[in-house]
Amino acid sequence: MPRAPYPRMTYPFSAVVGMDDLRLALLLNAVSPAVGGVLVRGEKGTAKSTTVRALAAVLPPVDVVAGCRFGCDPAAPDPACPDGPHEAAAAAQTRPARLVELPVGASEDRLVGSLDLERALTEGVKAYEPGLLAAAHRGVLYVDEVNLLHDHLVDLLLDAAALGTAYVEREGISVRHAARFLLVGTMNPEEGELRPQLLDRFGLTVEVAAPRDPDVRAAVVRRRFASDADPAGFAASWAAEESALAVRIAAARERLPRVVLSDDALRQVTAVCAAFDVDGLRADLVTARAAMAHAAWCGRDEVTEDDVRVAARLALPHRRRRNPFDAPGLDEETLDRALEDSRPGAVP
Repeated sequence: MPRAPYPRMTYPFSAVVGMDDLRLALLLNAVSPAVGGVLVRGEKGTAKSTTVRALAAVLPPVDVVAGCRFGCDPAAPDPACPDGPHEAAAAAQTRPARLVELPVGASEDRLVGSLDLERALTEGVKAYEPGLLAAAHRGVLYVDEVNLLHDHLVDLLLDAAALGTAYVEREGISVRHAARFLLVGTMNPEEGELRPQLLDRFGLTVEVAAPRDPDVRAAVVRRRFASDADPAGFAASWAAEESALAVRIAAARERLPRVVLSDDALRQVTAVCAAFDVDGLRADLVTARAAMAHAAWCGRDEVTEDDVRVAARLALPHRRRRNPFDAPGLDEETLDRALEDSRPGAVP
């Protein structure tokens, strides 16, 4: 059976000190999962896991078909759902968005699910036990130490995230189900890197490090002490901020389909990607989607240069060509120049 969702009594997302880029990257994916997930890179003890686990609590709740193990949306149930087909008037229930964790030592069956071949062959029944991909549908799938996960599992994970569908095939028997989730991976680069092909499949990436400002570090320690002493009371003290954040995410999701990516804004996206000499066109697609999500998050109906700048800072660092000892991130002067040169009316 899939691991139960992570307990709801987690450190509040709104109470995280600093980590502005990480929180923004997570929120943009919460607004638009099509952005492609987040890879969080950083040294140990920098609250990577704490921040990711806190995200699920501010995601809007989801309506599901009652009794469906695959979390089908009653308004548009998956016609190929293994628990279906669901009737149009099927009973529905509302539940919190889930956060499902994938252990580093997980097997392929644990991830995608397993088939009872004996029953399938003798009774003609597809006896399918859902995996973690099914549990994470319409929620968050979190992989800590993703760089230590076996490559073939990372491939399966990224394929499912890109296609929104999970497949299980055994001895000529196949099952598929919807698997749309916000993928988040965390890693410590000191323990090894991801292959470039896998790195490119993550939509956004964020480098995190412990703050060097003593006052900021003191604020982190004080809030941690307060949370450890009275978790329920600390969570209650941030309830208003958490509720406001959830409302803003829901409003941004509703606004997103109306956001316009003009030809001028798209030219800025492609100009920035070309300026950093990225391979392929996935960077352009991700940057454009992230810019639209940022516009929706900021309450705008049209992508602006500021949206493109923010999106590029999150979507391009892990895709640009750089030498092993180059610093992470983007060169701000190159970014400014690319945006300036691509403005409408700019002289080439």
